[in-house]
Amino acid sequence: MWKMASQPKHALTLEILAKCSKSKARACAMSLPHAVVDTPVFMPVGTQGTLKGLVPDQLRELNCKIMLGNTYHLGHRPGPELLEKAGGLHNFMKWDRALLTDSGGFQMVSLLELAEITEEGVRFKSPHDGSMMLLTPEKSIEIQNSIGADIIMQLDDVVHSSVSGPRLTEAMHRTIRWLDRCIKAHKRPSEQCLFPIVQGGLDAELRTKCAAELIKRDVGGYAIGGLSGGEEKAEFWRMVKISTDLLPDNKPRYLMGVGFAVDLVVCVALGCDMFDCVFPTRTARFGCALVKTGQLNLKHKMFAKDFEPIDRECSCSTCRTYTRAFLHTLANTEPAACNILTVHNVAYQLHLMSSMRQSIIEDRFPEFVKQFFEDMFPNKDYPPWAMDALSSVNIHLR
Repeated sequence: MWKMASQPKHALTLEILAKCSKSKARACAMSLPHAVVDTPVFMPVGTQGTLKGLVPDQLRELNCKIMLGNTYHLGHRPGPELLEKAGGLHNFMKWDRALLTDSGGFQMVSLLELAEITEEGVRFKSPHDGSMMLLTPEKSIEIQNSIGADIIMQLDDVVHSSVSGPRLTEAMHRTIRWLDRCIKAHKRPSEQCLFPIVQGGLDAELRTKCAAELIKRDVGGYAIGGLSGGEEKAEFWRMVKISTDLLPDNKPRYLMGVGFAVDLVVCVALGCDMFDCVFPTRTARFGCALVKTGQLNLKHKMFAKDFEPIDRECSCSTCRTYTRAFLHTLANTEPAACNILTVHNVAYQLHLMSSMRQSIIEDRFPEFVKQFFEDMFPNKDYPPWAMDALSSVNIHLR
């Protein structure tokens, strides 16, 4: 058994319970102020204190221990002043388990008309009233301190994974400088754990330099950012592996924005502990249910007279209660389908992670991976990138 005790000033301790004897996969217990979180873990994304289609009570019923909030959206509504009066987001939304908040920077790039990124921060046009606003590292940390999440993220200089050259180099170095400003601005280090973010796009040298700088700072965990932006999977997995090769073994590694089942399994093998993505909730809103063979589009007429549950092996309330035929009817006409399908999709993600964790503890993770891929690809037409990634950590599908 491997154990690690973080310095007391961090709001996070990590105990490594088991390691895969072949790959880099590991099972850990991550202790945070509001919960002990089992890893590997998938964290559902809630925008303003709730997942779209679910309420906190339903997440508790699914045994979810940690979820995400979006700093940009929470900073606008209800705003940091109201959140402070409410005693933080935990109390405001009546969630007694762990929270992680992003820095707000990604929304600036992905959702808004971006005006300018300078050394000072991100200057952008507000979608609410059209006024110009500035998000600095200090302001991001100030808002996250008010929100009160167990894990908070540094403001980083986010560029699309297709960007290369001088702009990518500038963004990587600026991310490091902004980290130092975030550390200095952080007022609640014993209550909230600050994660820096490894940047560097698809440039192995830049990622190596960035990771080398970040591990010089006294932080409780690390995030791997700048991926899942549509880049080729062959490049994606190599950047993930480079990052996990360099980051300390005794602290959690959070791969941002990853949520497809195949990606989760491969990246656990590559040594990642934490993941988040809007995919399971977003695909539910389109009438799609996640299953071990991929997805079922319940809007399709083939399900109109199918009285099976989504998945006979799933114990979620959706699969215990409703048939595919009923859900087909709802998915084509009723908003309630969003709630019912989201329950199942989140349950699928959480079960996938807990199954991986158990297989690591029992040292049968490679066998789990092989069975997962056989279920997902019954014709054995495995994605070449996944085969290459797994082979790099001694798991061979063929």
